Order: sequence, then structure tokens, then C-alpha cells
Amino acid sequence: MKKYINRKTALATSVSVIALVLAVSCSQGSSGSDNSGSNKERSALQVILERGTIRVGTTGDFNPMSFKDSTTGEYAGYDIDLVKQLASDMGVKVEWVATDWKNLVTGIASGKYDITTGASYNMGRARTAGYTLPVVDVGTVPLTLKKNAGSFSGWDSINRKGVKVAATLGTVFEEQARNLFPEAEIRTVEAPARDYQELLAGRADISVTSNIEASQLIKTYKELAIVEVDGPRYGNAIGLLVPQDDQVLKNYIDVWIMMKEKSGFIQSLKDKWLSLK
Repeated sequence: MKKYINRKTALATSVSVIALVLAVSCSQGSSGSDNSGSNKERSALQVILERGTIRVGTTGDFNPMSFKDSTTGEYAGYDIDLVKQLASDMGVKVEWVATDWKNLVTGIASGKYDITTGASYNMGRARTAGYTLPVVDVGTVPLTLKKNAGSFSGWDSINRKGVKVAATLGTVFEEQARNLFPEAEIRTVEAPARDYQELLAGRADISVTSNIEASQLIKTYKELAIVEVDGPRYGNAIGLLVPQDDQVLKNYIDVWIMMKEKSGFIQSLKDKWLSLK
């Protein structure tokens, strides 16, 4: 098993990374380019370090990325472990801020939190928020009740009149469902309700979500099954949301992500949380 950087080395590395990021950002700021946010006095990075906490917006409803552990009532998942390690390497504590998908971007844009846990890359979100480098790749799959699995074979079998497709409001899956199934009836539910709950309640025939979440849902709810399709659609990446005009903070987290990929830490999280077995 690979050894991870000890705390003393991690903190020293963190300081070095901060120095590198600030040097690069100052160089960029003096180049004369008219970039949005280049005149911003202070990055959230400095504020986080001085405050001693990093405020993290999370929905807590995206198993296995971010969810509430039913035993402890605490947040758990891939994103949660990832952010905890980021905070540890920065030498700060995590302050979790509850949010929902509909208000995820609004919260980062208004300064309600410094970063978010993972969100799929989306051009609509990118209009008002920034993304870090990817922390995981995902694809979209359809779910149905096991007893109805024989009614669907492939993506095209879903796209017909009379089929009810559930999607969670404000997620990328809502837009994807409308694009994939223009002939079907799209039913949106608003958090804290979730699309798969519409399946379990018999109010929908299909729901769409990531292959990662789907693999966990069929383990938890034996009534559910992934529809047999030729493969996931909308191959995409998930990154952390950051303030759009804060290049210093984005640079810092991007460097950290690359370092954690090289160290094997990212792979260890995938092995722990994202196994499809």
C-alpha cells in the first residue's frame, strides 16, 4: 500500500504550493490583461487560511459522493473524504453548508460558501461559477423497477409516449432527460425529494442519474435495476465549484488535485467509494 504524505510534510507542501500559486497569479495580474476579477483585492484562499475554516456547500443527497450517514448523521462519501483531506493539507477545518442542486451555483456566486463538493461540468453552471480540474468521471444511465425491466431494452425504448421519466430539478440529469426522451413525459422533483423515489413510489417508469449513483442505489434498493443499454450517455467529469473570478483559489486546488492523483490518494478514494462491483 502506498504511503501518503505525513502531516508535517503536507503542511510544508501546502505552504510551497500557496507561494507558487500567489507568484503565478501576481505575474498574471501584472501582465496588463483585462481579466475579470484581476483587480480583486484578496483571494478566498487568503481568507480561508486566516479564518482557519473552509466553507463547503454540499447537497448531501448524492450517494456515494456526498450523503448523510444514517448511523452517525454525519456527511460521508467520496467528495467528503476528498474535501476533508484538502482542508487537512491546508491546515484548516471544514464548515459544511447545506444546500440543494437548484441553489448550488447561486450559493457559490453569492459567497455563501467558498467551494462546493462535486458537480458535473455544465456550461450553464460555468456561466456564473468556476470549476476545478476533474476529480472523477461519470456517465448517465437509466434506472427502473426490476419488475418492469423487461419493458425496456436500450435507450430508444424509453423515448416513447406514455413513459414517465423522473429527474431531480436543477441537476444536469433534468436537461439530459429532456434531450434524450423528447417523446416521454418528464417529471421533475425538487430536493430533498429525489428522482429514484418517484420510481419506488410507482409515479415514474424511469429515472436518470450517474452510473456511480446508480450502482449504489441498486445495492440499497433491491427493487431497482439499471436498464440494459449499450453504455452510459453524456460521459462527463465532476469537479468542485469555486468562485468564477478567483483564479488564485482555483490554481491552488488544481495543483492539490494533481498532487493527490500522483500520490495515489485519488485512486484510493475511487477504490473505497466508486467500485461498481
